[in-house]
Amino acid sequence: MSDVAALAESLHPHEVKVAAALDASSDKNGLTDDDIAQHSSLEVAQTSAALGRLQVKGLVSILSEVPRQIVSLTDTGERYFQRYTPMVRIISALRATADTGAQLSIKDIQAREELDAAELSGAIGELRQEGVIRIAAGGLAELTGSSSATADALQKLIKYVHEGAKPLAEFTPAEQALIAKFAQKRGKPNEPFRVDERVVRRFGLTETGHAVARQAQKAGVREEVARLTPEMLKDGSWRSARFRRYTIGLSPARIPAGKKHPYREFLDLVKTKLTAMGFEEMRGGLVENEFWNMDALFMPQFHPARETHDVYFVKEPGHSAPIPEPFLTSVARAHENGGQTGSSGWHYTFDRMRTRRLVLRSQGTAVSARTLAAAPKVPGKYFSIARCFRYDQVDATHAPDFFQVEGIVLGQDINFRTLLGLLTLFAREVAQAQEIRFTPAYFPFTEPSVELHVRHPRLGWIELGGAGLFRPEVTHPLGIDVPVIAWGLGLDRMAMVALEIHDIRDLFSGDLEMIRSKRVQY
Repeated sequence: MSDVAALAESLHPHEVKVAAALDASSDKNGLTDDDIAQHSSLEVAQTSAALGRLQVKGLVSILSEVPRQIVSLTDTGERYFQRYTPMVRIISALRATADTGAQLSIKDIQAREELDAAELSGAIGELRQEGVIRIAAGGLAELTGSSSATADALQKLIKYVHEGAKPLAEFTPAEQALIAKFAQKRGKPNEPFRVDERVVRRFGLTETGHAVARQAQKAGVREEVARLTPEMLKDGSWRSARFRRYTIGLSPARIPAGKKHPYREFLDLVKTKLTAMGFEEMRGGLVENEFWNMDALFMPQFHPARETHDVYFVKEPGHSAPIPEPFLTSVARAHENGGQTGSSGWHYTFDRMRTRRLVLRSQGTAVSARTLAAAPKVPGKYFSIARCFRYDQVDATHAPDFFQVEGIVLGQDINFRTLLGLLTLFAREVAQAQEIRFTPAYFPFTEPSVELHVRHPRLGWIELGGAGLFRPEVTHPLGIDVPVIAWGLGLDRMAMVALEIHDIRDLFSGDLEMIRSKRVQY
C-alpha cells in the first residue's frame, strides 16, 4: 500500500470531511475553521480537532494568521435581548403610564422594571443627555416627545450580535463607536458587549494533503469504531465494523508530568547537601526586631543601612515584646563602650526602645544571632535558608526579596582558612561555578571579612555574598567565647549559575516551557 493510500485509510471520518472541504475550495487564501465547519456540516469544535490532527500528519498547513477583534454578547447582553435594554424599558414604561395620565418617579420605574441601581442610573443619564426625558418636580420622570437614537440603535445591535459573534470590522463606524461605549471593560463589567482579540487562521491542504483527500473521497466516508465492546463480541457485529486505525509512527501528544519548580528543586538540593555535610538547620521569622536583625550584630544605630532606603519597616504592630536579658544590657554596653569584649565600642548612647522596632528581615544573619544566644553546640555547624527583604532597584541580578543561605561554624580550632575552604566548596557544589575569586570586604559584625564572586557565563563576575569571622562584640554579649565563622550567600544568584538563567526574574517566571526544561544538575 502506498503512503498516500495508507494515510487516506488512517483518516478519521471528521478528517475526511475537513480534507474534502479544503480540497473542494477554490479560494487560494484558504478557509477559516468556521468556513470549513459550514462546508463539512461539522461543529466548529470537531473541525478544530480534525485540523489539529491533519496538521500533525503534514496534510494541512496554516496559510495566514490575522488578529481580529470579535464582538459577542455578555450575559447582560443576552438578558437585554430577552427583556430589552433599560433605556427601551424606561421609555416603554413612561409611554404606558402617560396614556393613563399617571406619572412615575425614578423609584417607581426601578420597582416596575426590576432594574438595579447602576442600570437605572446609567439609562436615565443617557436618556436625559439625549433630551428624551426630563425630571420634573418631586422626582417624576416625563417624556419630552423626542425619540432615542441610542436606545433604538443599541437594541438593533444586540439583536444582530445575538445571531452570532461578529468581527468588529464588519460594523459601521457609528456602530463601532456604540459598541465601544457599551463594551465590557475594567470598572464596567455589566455591559452588553464583549470585544475579544482573536487570531483568525486560514488553512489549506499541502500537496500530499490534496492527494490524500482525493484518495479518501474515492474510498468514501465510513463510520469507524474506536473500541471493541463485549456486546459486539456477543452479537458478532465486530465482523462488519470498521475499526479506527492507529498510526504508530506519529509522535504522541505531549503530556507534561508534574514536577517541582526548578528553583524549588534547587533550594531542596542545597538543604540536602548541607544536612549531608553535618549542618543543622536554623529557623526564624520573616518579621524581626531591630535587636536581632542589627543591634546584636554590632551594627550601630546610626548606620545608614538601617534607614528606610534599605529596610522595610512594619507599620502595625510597630514594636516587638521587650528584649530578654542579659542580652539587651550586654549588647547595649558593647555598642556604647565595648563592655567586656575588649573593644571601645561605637561611643554613642544606645537607644533601648529602638531595638524593639519591627522590620522585614533584611539579612539571614539575624537567624544566626538568635542561634548563638540559644546556647548552640560547641563545636557546631548550622545553616538557614532565609527569605530576606531589602529595598532595591530590580534588574537582572537584583530583587527586593531574595533567599540567602546563612551559616555559622563555631569551635576552638575554627579560623579564616576554614571559612575560605567552605566558601569554595559551596561555590563549586551548590552554584556549579567553574571560576571563583575572593575580595576583601567590610561588614560591621565580621573581621576579617570577604566577598565571594563567581563568573556567570553571560553576566560575568557576580557577587554571591559576604562572609567573615564574627567580632567579639557580636559573640561575647551572646555568651559565646569561641571563634565563629559566618556567611550569607545569595541563593537566587547561585541558582542563576546552576540553572543557566540570565535574569533573576526568570526564577519566578510563569513560562511553562522554561519551567519544564530547566533541571538542577546533581
